[in-house]
Amino acid sequence: MDPIERIRSIAERVAHSHGLEIFDVQMRRESIGPVLRIVIDRLAPADGSPEPVGDSIGIQDCQRISNDISAVLDVEDVVDHRYTLEVSSPGLDRPLRHGADYRRFAGRAASLVVTEPVDGQSHLKGRLRGTDGECVIFDDAQGREHRIPLAHIARGRLEVEF
Repeated sequence: MDPIERIRSIAERVAHSHGLEIFDVQMRRESIGPVLRIVIDRLAPADGSPEPVGDSIGIQDCQRISNDISAVLDVEDVVDHRYTLEVSSPGLDRPLRHGADYRRFAGRAASLVVTEPVDGQSHLKGRLRGTDGECVIFDDAQGREHRIPLAHIARGRLEVEF
């Protein structure tokens, strides 16, 4: 098994034991040396309902997961060189990657980059309304509803709202 896949498997076990999930795992060479970056998130609501606003990952979550993953990685000797472990959240402006993300964050402000222009625009800002089959329902900044096929969304990201 690829080392990153082994790390992901370990991280998923640890995260699930804390009621969390793994959003991303990366090993990158940076100026300080190799960095193992693990991004954790809350589990999506099981019933597919939208995510409650304000239910985000905290520093304590990151610290607990970091300590537990570090201990398991040391015992299982997955990485054979020195590295820095970073555990974080996807952030307030998290990327949207799958249809489930667009359902989960219904009601939230987002920006989309589309491969097929919508009303002549390839960059859209507005509010997610959810999904319908393979389409994201999206209200643009003018309040017009659009049904955008997931296959036409190159990038999606939540917008920070205060």
